[in-house]
This record gives sequence, structure tokens and C-alpha cells, in this order.
Amino acid sequence: MRTEALLLSAVSITLLGCGPSTTPPSKPAAEFLTSPVPALRAFPFSEAVRAGDFLFLSGQIGTASGTANLVPGGIAAESKQAMENVKAILTRHGASLDDVVKCTAFLADMGEWGAFNDVYRTFFSKHFPARSALGASGLAMGARVEVECVAWAPLPKP
Repeated sequence: MRTEALLLSAVSITLLGCGPSTTPPSKPAAEFLTSPVPALRAFPFSEAVRAGDFLFLSGQIGTASGTANLVPGGIAAESKQAMENVKAILTRHGASLDDVVKCTAFLADMGEWGAFNDVYRTFFSKHFPARSALGASGLAMGARVEVECVAWAPLPKP
């Protein structure tokens, strides 16, 4: 009976947070990843953040590779370049479009939703990620489209 009482006391103390197992497990810190492009490092955000097994990409607009200038050609050209920018960031951080689980698309004009979809669907061959699309009253630098994505991208175990 005394052994049972001691065991019950030890369990109660542990469950109430008074025992030796009250130290929460440490969590890995988020890793804030910057662009290698000097023109893009001037902006006040990381190109991506790794948190656990997820890679969160900042929204990408249709800027020409290595610059802060929009590509000419309207929604189709900007959509293609925005998705190429997403793809490049994923590759740079050890992931691919196959790892994308969620995207959000912001369109300056919802009337261009179909044109955006025509381009978007060419970038995903294995699956389509979950997605939201919404109209915006304005996007950075006068862009027609902005796309942000989340990828499931666990780092290899050492």
C-alpha cells in the first residue's frame, strides 16, 4: 500500500508540473533565409523561413531573375516569372515544386484568374497544392500577380 501511495504521489507531482520532467523539450529555432541577390536583400523580409519541416516562401512577383524589375508582357509573363522565382527559391533551399503543399495567389484583377491558372497549372505535374486566390487592390511595384507558397521540406537527418 505504501509503494502504491508513493507511486501515485510521484505521478501526481509529474502531471502537475512539479516533478523533474517539467522542462519542455527544446524546439529548433526558425531559420530566416535571405536572397543571394543584392537588389532583393534590400527589402524588409526574408525570401523564405524554415520552421521545422516546413519552408515558408515570401510572396513572389514577376521580377526578372536577379533584379527588382517586373518582366514585360502582362499577367501571363508575370505569372510565369513569379512561378519561376518560387521554383528558384525552393531549389536554393533544398526543395522543389513537388514539395509544395499550399499556395496563395494574389491578383490585381480577378478577371485575369483564368490566365493565371493557365500558367500556374504548367508548374505542377504530380499534384496541385491546396490554394487560395484573391483579388487585391494593389500589389508591390504594380505587379499583376503575387504567389506565396509553403513546402513540406524536411532536412535530411545527419
